[in-house]
Amino acid sequence: MRKDITVAAEVRASRGKNEARRTRRAGQIPAILYGAYQEPVALAVDPREILQIVHSSTGYNTIFNLAVKGGETTPVMVVDHQNDPIKNTLLHADLKRIDLTRRIRVAIPVMFAGEPKGVKQQGGHFEVVNREVEIECLPDEIPEHFSIDMTEVLIGQSKRASDIPMSGTMKLVSVPDELLAHVVAMRGEVEAAAAPEAAPAAAPAAEPEVIKKGKKEEEGAEEKKKK
Repeated sequence: MRKDITVAAEVRASRGKNEARRTRRAGQIPAILYGAYQEPVALAVDPREILQIVHSSTGYNTIFNLAVKGGETTPVMVVDHQNDPIKNTLLHADLKRIDLTRRIRVAIPVMFAGEPKGVKQQGGHFEVVNREVEIECLPDEIPEHFSIDMTEVLIGQSKRASDIPMSGTMKLVSVPDELLAHVVAMRGEVEAAAAPEAAPAAAPAAEPEVIKKGKKEEEGAEEKKKK
């Protein structure tokens, strides 16, 4: 999303660790500007302005103006940044020139609105699987986010990437069947439904007839011997 923000920058005379340290001691951070088939330029920028953009609602999808002292003013995006692992301060930023006439690929956050009927009426569980989709569009048409209404979703139903309507120059890059969110039955209910019914207790097996007959013959033989 393009915003009316201008960040000032200065060209760095040299590169290297020593130059980067001097830049940070002066209250700025080293940055690299590249893209649009032009040579990379080493810059120094205010870290507070870059962090404010990265932490805004549009984050990395924010297109803003970079005004290089004595040089170009061009629309750019922050494509990467490096933080100090201990102090958590910004150390470096990568900035990319944006051609406003060419489509670019971006990841857009997905937000879910409404309580699903599968949760409210059926006692199911709402589960988010993916919170963003990838699209291509012109820079001026990058949305801040997509919103999906989950109100009518029942147990066993889901929302996928293809359910997000594309407008203007937008084209879905993510796999259309990619699962975003669904409503599932609670685990206890699933296990209870899947458990087999208890089989009735088996009746005691009747003594085989051949055994009974054998016993009677043995008893008759013993009586003859006694006589």
